[in-house]
Amino acid sequence: MSRTTRATQALTKAGIVHDLHAYIYDPGAERVGIQAAEALGEDPARVLKTLMIEIDGKPACAVIPSDRELSMKRAAAAFGGKSAQMMKPADAERLTGYHVGGISPFGQRRTVPVAIEAAAMEQALVYINGGQRGLQVRLAPKDAAGVLRAIVAPLVG
Repeated sequence: MSRTTRATQALTKAGIVHDLHAYIYDPGAERVGIQAAEALGEDPARVLKTLMIEIDGKPACAVIPSDRELSMKRAAAAFGGKSAQMMKPADAERLTGYHVGGISPFGQRRTVPVAIEAAAMEQALVYINGGQRGLQVRLAPKDAAGVLRAIVAPLVG
């Protein structure tokens, strides 16, 4: 496993303090984010999952705790749209340049608007996918929001 990805390069280039945490990725896991939290021995509220969505047909990214479900109504509202839906996995991979299970909001092939769940900002440190299956970056949520120019809003139901 490479510890250098477009995500880690983007964080390093931006001067964001982070550290890397590798774990054994289980492609058969029912909920990949929960599996990552368990493998890392972390509270699922601190291990965030990256979801590629479409707001009124336009790509966007939502970052939420791995134990929660995205509210499409709240996601649409956060981005100032009327409707939201999950992006098809093949479209997400093509847009981001990452494989499903390894999609990071950092260093995506194409920059899209990002929103982070407001409750995640209460954590001292969070884990976010590092751009590869089985690799997480740990960093301050305010640093993640800043480098992503993310909207911070309630996104979960």
